[in-house]
Amino acid sequence: MPFRFPVKFDIPKHAYVNARVLRDQFKRIQYADNEVTRNALRYLARNTELPAKVRLEAQLQLTSMPKYTSYSQIKNRCVATGHARSVISDFKLNRTAFRERARAGLIPGVTKASW
Repeated sequence: MPFRFPVKFDIPKHAYVNARVLRDQFKRIQYADNEVTRNALRYLARNTELPAKVRLEAQLQLTSMPKYTSYSQIKNRCVATGHARSVISDFKLNRTAFRERARAGLIPGVTKASW
């Protein structure tokens, strides 16, 4: 099977890996590689003291960059299940996986309020 992404990258070491997790990992790597360039172009495009031609050229270069280089493409995902909804950022778990681990005593200092 051919590799889906144009750049090879390491598969995440999480417990659960599916296509969405791989796609998100690819987006994170692309964002990290292009972050400095994107921020520089954003600064040039928004600086009103620069000539209009420079600002326009920076904006055109910014829009011609791949969409995966944008920070808005990155989504928080649960490392245990791969789900993207209701992820608790501090633990990188969604609410159901967090609750299961708390009930099993795997998360220290967290207990269920009503048992």
